[in-house]
Amino acid sequence: MLSQDPQFYVDGVLAGNRRVLAKTITLVESTHPEHQRLAMAILERLAPHTGDAVRLGITGVPGVGKSTFIEAFGMQRIAEGLSLAVLAVDPSSTRSGGSILADKTRMERLSIEPDAFIRPSPSSGTLGGVARKTRESMLVCEAAGFDLIVVETVGVGQSETTVASMVDFFLVLMLAGAGDELQGIKKGVLELADAVVINKADGENVRPAELARRQYENALHLLMPASAHWSPPVRTCSARTLDGLDQIWRLVGDHRERMRVSGEFETKRRRQDLAWMWDLIEEGLRARFRRHPGIRDQLPRIEREVAAGRLPATMAAHRLLFSLDSEGAVYKE
Repeated sequence: MLSQDPQFYVDGVLAGNRRVLAKTITLVESTHPEHQRLAMAILERLAPHTGDAVRLGITGVPGVGKSTFIEAFGMQRIAEGLSLAVLAVDPSSTRSGGSILADKTRMERLSIEPDAFIRPSPSSGTLGGVARKTRESMLVCEAAGFDLIVVETVGVGQSETTVASMVDFFLVLMLAGAGDELQGIKKGVLELADAVVINKADGENVRPAELARRQYENALHLLMPASAHWSPPVRTCSARTLDGLDQIWRLVGDHRERMRVSGEFETKRRRQDLAWMWDLIEEGLRARFRRHPGIRDQLPRIEREVAAGRLPATMAAHRLLFSLDSEGAVYKE
């Protein structure tokens, strides 16, 4: 039974209680109106305790070894005395809405570490593979005192703009020896990257990884850096042998320091907050629009007409969007 007292969750999260932390994220992810009201009250009280963690987004092509990388990288950070939360977004079925939710089995060592918290979350078809409530979950984890928040996305192939808009450092993992090194990754993803890392650079793959590194370096030189104070580097690493992982962590730290000194860190965070606000507004407007009685009554009929080819999609959208007057009543045709 879920408590209805927001302070119960606030106290538990601030105390680092993992069971309460998990229940709080469940409330945040829930679409039930009562759960949403409770979650908003909790987030408002937790807000003063957020913002101190390093926010790291990680994406990459399928098979690049994101989970293996995160586990090895995370174990190193724990050995250094840090704590981390992993918000791993699993692909949801577009038919059933079902999700694999296998991250804990892919990160066996990390999942039993007392200083680590892994939260698999279905993407629910959200663009970019980022769960709809990942940002709120990230704030809850920050309030719980985690030093590093890692957001793992489903992978390149959809827009990764969403994850880049919520983290401080966006890391793109790539593979060498898979044919055309630039195939399967869009220019837009490279433009979002704060660093590109060629993973699995071990054994016979060391030389191909170095070749891929040079190719990506050349590609990045053709792009305008997103920041005047940081040019995205390209590195190689091996999550299996741990080579290069410390260097990547130093990159994250160097980037953070440069952004803070230049003032860009706070500017970026405030810009992200504004973008988040508008995302929530658009999401809320969509939900309220679909729940409106007048729209709800018309929608099935109009959908049938569009599906049957009797009504153009443009006209259908216009009819629905402009059928409400300023008081929210439905115009009679």
